[in-house]
Amino acid sequence: MAVNTSPESPLPVGEVSRLIGGWIDRLGAVWVEGQITQLSRRPGAGVVFLTLRDPSHDISVSVTCYRQVFDAVADVVGEGARVVVLAKPEWYAPRGQLSLRAAEIRPVGVGELLARLEQLKKSLAAEGLFAPERKKALPFLPQLIGLVCGRASAAERDVLENARHRWPAVRFEVRNVPVQGVHAVPQVVQAVKELDAMDEVDVIIVARGGGSVEDLLPFSDEQLVRAVAGCRTPVVSAIGHEPDTPLLDYVADLRASTPTDAAKKVVPDVGEELERVRMLRDRARRCAAAFVEREERGLAHALARPAIQDPHRMLDERADHVLSLLERGRRTLGHLLDRADSELTHTHARVVALSPAATLRRGYAVLQRADGHVVRDPAEVTAGEALRARVADGELTVKVDG
Repeated sequence: MAVNTSPESPLPVGEVSRLIGGWIDRLGAVWVEGQITQLSRRPGAGVVFLTLRDPSHDISVSVTCYRQVFDAVADVVGEGARVVVLAKPEWYAPRGQLSLRAAEIRPVGVGELLARLEQLKKSLAAEGLFAPERKKALPFLPQLIGLVCGRASAAERDVLENARHRWPAVRFEVRNVPVQGVHAVPQVVQAVKELDAMDEVDVIIVARGGGSVEDLLPFSDEQLVRAVAGCRTPVVSAIGHEPDTPLLDYVADLRASTPTDAAKKVVPDVGEELERVRMLRDRARRCAAAFVEREERGLAHALARPAIQDPHRMLDERADHVLSLLERGRRTLGHLLDRADSELTHTHARVVALSPAATLRRGYAVLQRADGHVVRDPAEVTAGEALRARVADGELTVKVDG
């Protein structure tokens, strides 16, 4: 319940501490999960002190328990172990300090951890964080590679040595961070975000050597998985050995079985590339030579044709043909003209023979009245009428005698 206070009537520190203690006492016992970061077992002391930390966040709380409670799990629990504790919150008023009084400690087994990881994997997959369409392609030749790994670790050495052996000019931006323990997750997340913010970094490799399931737990942390999913820079996961599959492998743009494999997949081999260039150059040379040879054969075949060897031959043949047609045309035209001339002469003779002038030359005359009408019947004229008689050599006037 709220306490009424004012500047004129404040609560003493002791009263505030007492009230906080009363509120905390009403919480009751709770089950708490975390990782043991500090463990103090003083010889002869009846109380064991330890610090329980949230691996995903920078939060820890002190825990105390009686020796017999801790001795029940002492053989399987130590610093770095993940445990579930049944504890009651306690408030130490003189120091204003919160702690947990443990009544039972249970180690988190590997099977239980794997079951939780599987549940988290299904949840993240349902959000689409592992979808193939989210994967980004790696650059062919990265100029600057970001590397997140343990300090002076075998993973760092494997990546650097193999990458520089394959491409000596490659450059690295290295971030050395804890790769296991309670500080691993926040520092790995921070390192990944720092490298992702650098525009010159082309790809990020998160590398760690092999280890137990507990050692690799930081790389299955939800916070790290979401941080990698939000990166705009391609991320390569190179955690542990081939059988190890932390959740980072599923969200990363490329999974490498080992740190060495990561170097091989990210950096091309200069020797292999030179060999590929040589092979392509040879292939191009062979293709060009085959093309030229094919065209030369085609040209030789074309030059061997009679029309190319003796180009005037076709013209001569056509000229002879034209002359032949010309002669034929002339003969045909001559025959036609001769036949037409003969027909014309014959027709002329017939016309002359049948013409009125020829008739007149034979002594006939044509009588015409004054109006030019030809007289065909004596009844058509009257006595004393003047007629015009047309003969072969001219005409004369005659008068009808009644």
